[in-house]
This record gives sequence, structure tokens and C-alpha cells, in this order.
Amino acid sequence: MRVIELNQSVTASNDKDADNLRKEMHEAHILLLNLMSSPGSGKTTLLSRIITDMKNDLRIGVMEADIASDVDALKIEALGAKALQAHTDGMCHMDAGMTRRAYEALEGKDLDIIFLENVGNLICPAEFDTGASLNMMILSVPEGDDKPLKYPLMFEKSDVLVVTKMDTLDYFDFDLEKVIARVKKLNPSIKIFPISAKTGQGMQSLEDFLQESFKQWTL
Repeated sequence: MRVIELNQSVTASNDKDADNLRKEMHEAHILLLNLMSSPGSGKTTLLSRIITDMKNDLRIGVMEADIASDVDALKIEALGAKALQAHTDGMCHMDAGMTRRAYEALEGKDLDIIFLENVGNLICPAEFDTGASLNMMILSVPEGDDKPLKYPLMFEKSDVLVVTKMDTLDYFDFDLEKVIARVKKLNPSIKIFPISAKTGQGMQSLEDFLQESFKQWTL
């Protein structure tokens, strides 16, 4: 498992860089997903479940972006997926240039789907286009149902919302219907998947969506 150190791109043309990377991913038939959430929402647990369930059907890689440590990348690699740990040198997000350097270090041209596990917070990652073809965010039940009110940009920028830890719903004051209504008001076209990576609840629907998204992207 490789570890690389990244700094924010010096170029001011991040949107252009992102479009170029997206085009290259399309030509290479690789679906790049930008996975965003707050710390502790269950990103790595969700990815572990997806890899376990889908590794016989799709070649999956993960680029783990963190300020420090390689804990998550080691977990992913132990499941048999190609993994790269990217240290962001204190930056709270990934941009297109950083994503490109991580992809090149991953040597992922033989992969079908690459997940970029962005730095954990609900502010900075939403402000930078990484070049991903899909932006997926996670909201966990313990975080509360008011997050769409507090961090609207994250929900506006995401193509997919995965509501995790649904198995804990009885223990927290969380109203799923309120979340759906608030999110749909911000982003009417967003896809929403309530799931539990621990019990498997809702995972089939999410994995079917990933399969179909890969097929559509590679047409």
C-alpha cells in the first residue's frame, strides 16, 4: 500500500482540471466517485461492505484522503482492493490536481470503480470539483436530521445521499422523512439510499445503482 503526500494545486483553473480528468476517466472506462461526509459517519465501513459484496463483479480501488495516518487504507487493502493513502498536508479537502496525482500514484488504469474518500468534513470538500463523475455524501443517523439546514452546499453538490447506520434509528432523535424533504428541497434530483452497512439493510439497492452507474458511464 502506497502513501503519498499532497499539497493543494497551485493552478487557479481547478474546474478546467476537473473537466479534463473526468474526460480521461470516461475514456478509460473508470467511474470515479467522490465520497464525502463528516468524521465518524461510516465511510470506511460502507466502502468495506461495498468491496466485500461487489469485488467479484467490479474491480474496485480506493484513494483514502486524510490529514494524517494510514489506518483506513490498510483496512481497505486487507479486503483485497487496491488502496492508496493520500496525506493532504493539513488541507481539509481534495481538488482536481490532488486527485489526479493520487490516481496516478494508485496506478488504477485496470480498475472499474475508484472511490475517493475525501477528507472528513461537511464544508470544504463541497467547494472543490475533484473530477469525479459522481459526488456521493454520507449522513449517519447519529449526526441528526438537521444537517441539510446547517450545511446546504454539501447536499446541493451531491448526486447521491447515503443515510447510514439505519440500524440505530431507534436510539436517536432522527426523522428520515424530514431529511428527505429538506434534501429534496435543496436538490430535487438527488438519489437517496437509507442503509445499514452492518446489517445489509438497503445495500442491494445502493449496489444496483453503482452497477448501473458504471454501465451508463462506460457507454
